[in-house]
Amino acid sequence: MSDSQHTQAHDHDDHTHGGHQHGGGHHHHHHHHSGPAAPKFWRRAAIAIAIVALIAASACLVQVRSGEAMVITRFGNPVRVLLNPGLAWHLPVPLETAIPVDLRIRTTSSGLQDVGTRDGLRIIVQAYTVWQVKNDPQHVQRFIRAVQNQPDMAAAQIRTFIGSALETTTSGFALADLVNTDASKIRLSGFEQHLHDQIARQLLDSYGIELVQVGVERLTLPSVTLDATVDRMRAERETIATQRSAEGKRQAAEIRSSAERDARVIKADASVNAANIEAQAQVQSAAIYAKAWAGNPELYDLLRSLDTLNNVITPGTQLVLRTDAAPFRQLVEGPPALPANINGSHP
Repeated sequence: MSDSQHTQAHDHDDHTHGGHQHGGGHHHHHHHHSGPAAPKFWRRAAIAIAIVALIAASACLVQVRSGEAMVITRFGNPVRVLLNPGLAWHLPVPLETAIPVDLRIRTTSSGLQDVGTRDGLRIIVQAYTVWQVKNDPQHVQRFIRAVQNQPDMAAAQIRTFIGSALETTTSGFALADLVNTDASKIRLSGFEQHLHDQIARQLLDSYGIELVQVGVERLTLPSVTLDATVDRMRAERETIATQRSAEGKRQAAEIRSSAERDARVIKADASVNAANIEAQAQVQSAAIYAKAWAGNPELYDLLRSLDTLNNVITPGTQLVLRTDAAPFRQLVEGPPALPANINGSHP
């Protein structure tokens, strides 16, 4: 065999041997990887199953936030209400569905309402309401059923209720109870309380809505009512002015009467005092006259006659009398002769 043939044969043997080696090596390699492939497959399957279970579990979890309630419905019907904040379980959709309900406070305005007062006058009133869904399962479910958890629909119902309540409540109040210059006569708080009492129970029983507060937001007067109000206020002012004028006159009359009474008392006291003084003077005068008469009767008669002439005759007096009549006798006869013991000589 030549070298070339030997080389080809050797190569063929090598190829054949290499082929057996390759085949054997391939079989050995396949046998080596068939063992670890099964655990990896099951590991991946377990991870997939865990992910699916986690997704399913998360779909069954619901979070209740602060300020809201969570209503769990089963095929559209509420079955329970969750009020405490936190996580809770429910059956997966579509078996059960979680619906959040807002429990926060809201406000709604009635808009301007033309209503009539008890005294037949028209006023324009706008009221506001402060409300919320009552925080208990019964009323939360009632809210869901009544307005399908729609706050706008609830606000529309509240406006309807407050409009009717304004009409009926205003008819029980006079205009002076709502508009008055005297703040003590205004009954606005009573008006608002009456509004609250009119609709609070019905809203709670029908819609599960708790009415927190009702107040008058705006109150205006039409031109006709405004004119009537001005006239009423003017009449009230005139009445007050008349009353005050009458009161002033009464007080003046009392002061005047009191002064006149005091003057009469003072005058009477003065008259009494004067009469007392005069009586005392007359007593003293009588005593003096008696003493004088006792000492000299003729002199006493002369002095009394002269006193009488002094009181009767004035510069313009003209009298025609008998001259022998007292006291003119003294003018004719002259003074009587004085006793001897007075002038110190005998007649």
